[in-house]
Amino acid sequence: MEALLWLYDQPYDPNVPGVCFDERPCFLIGQVLDPLPLTTGQVTKEHDAYTKHGSRALLAAIEPLTGKRLAEIYPRRTMKEYTHFCQALTQHWPQAEKIRLVQDNLNTHTRHAFYRYLPADEAFALAQKFEFFFTPKAASWLNMIEIEFSALARGCLNRRIATQAELRREVLAFF
Repeated sequence: MEALLWLYDQPYDPNVPGVCFDERPCFLIGQVLDPLPLTTGQVTKEHDAYTKHGSRALLAAIEPLTGKRLAEIYPRRTMKEYTHFCQALTQHWPQAEKIRLVQDNLNTHTRHAFYRYLPADEAFALAQKFEFFFTPKAASWLNMIEIEFSALARGCLNRRIATQAELRREVLAFF
């Protein structure tokens, strides 16, 4: 915990940004019946039955000191997606000599994932771009991306979204 608090207390340095990362599932849920038409002064009314269309993984990051964000929707949440997202982070912060990445202790959140999906020289180069800071177990609230996920849940994911294209459009517009 002290390492995270130290990191959050550091002044802004574009060469060594502090970036908070996490992932969350997003469920694709469709309508069985069309909602009733809106009338003035009434809330939307929809049937309680729904159809399930699977889930997708949202991987997202925020640099709290600047508000700079990156989000991607993937079909699954594996080491491969983690590796691709970390590559995207280095492209999104190209000036960074090293990215201080705050993340949880999930088994896919490791530099070993890079070696599984990239040639050794590329994996090594990617691993050198990151300094990992892990949230303590049961303390994900220390990761500031959780604030973004809470706002996303209330402002975007609080309704039925049936397709990956719609989910992508809505989530990326939010971020």
